[in-house]
Amino acid sequence: MTDTGPPRLRIGVSSCLLGEKVRYNGGHKRDAFVVDTLSAWCDWVPVCPEFEMGLGAPRESLRLVGDPASPRLLAPASDTDHTAAMKRFNAARLAELAKLDLHGFILKKDSPTCGLSRVRVWHESGGGNERKGTGLWARDLTAKMPLLPVEEEGRLNDLVLRENFIERVFAYYRWTRMRASRPRPRDLVRFHTGFKLTLLSHSPKHYRELGRLVAEAGSRPLKPLLDTYGERFMEALTLRATRAKHTNVLQHLQGFLKHHIDAGDRAELARRIAEYRQGLVPLVVPLTLLQHHFRRHPEAWVEDQVYLNPYPSELMLRNQV
Repeated sequence: MTDTGPPRLRIGVSSCLLGEKVRYNGGHKRDAFVVDTLSAWCDWVPVCPEFEMGLGAPRESLRLVGDPASPRLLAPASDTDHTAAMKRFNAARLAELAKLDLHGFILKKDSPTCGLSRVRVWHESGGGNERKGTGLWARDLTAKMPLLPVEEEGRLNDLVLRENFIERVFAYYRWTRMRASRPRPRDLVRFHTGFKLTLLSHSPKHYRELGRLVAEAGSRPLKPLLDTYGERFMEALTLRATRAKHTNVLQHLQGFLKHHIDAGDRAELARRIAEYRQGLVPLVVPLTLLQHHFRRHPEAWVEDQVYLNPYPSELMLRNQV
């Protein structure tokens, strides 16, 4: 799957992570990875629900209260309930965002509006809390845009989770671009073919299921099939790609070279793959060697695999996993 150039992504982000002084205390939570690294590839769409709904900065702090499945958003000092106002804001702002074709969203962790998971929910009695909540904005965002890659900035400090999120964002960009191109069955086949090794590295089960789905592309209505494919495709990519699954893919790629490289090169490649599996070297080491050999011995099917170039190499994520 050959692209004409690096994409320009449109990613939503909690405004404070860009360094905007919109937090309850008038400060910010500028995130270096977001601002200094991802900005080279992204057009940001900043959102601060609390500030944008008119609460200002600085402002009274908010908390989730009650049932974690359906909490209220309260300002405890003044005993003001902002739940209904937040719901109205969410509906209007999400309608605007739906027109922008976002490719991902990065949220502020622990926030009663933006936190994606493990947000404190206080008991109605005021005596204690549990980390079982989801911020009201995050809840409505993920319900309105269920396929959109969404992550908290705190979890992006985990290099494996960071790599997974960025891979999903670029994959979603490719999916939405294909979906908007008035695709025919052959376009879905081509898309799926380009992602075969990527899917195999995340979930062999989804790889098989999606393959069966694509085989039906010419014999059933395409739109509902695309809907189902998109849901299962993005679901597959949320599953973590492990060293064992990556090793399986690397060995699969190695098989294309068995008649093209000599015994010494085969032994070196097998050794690098084994070192990766054992955690001695990062993924970029065997991949770089494979790419070297495929430049000398091109294979059209391999060249079209997104797995080899899932996102710009300048992000250097495969140097760390």
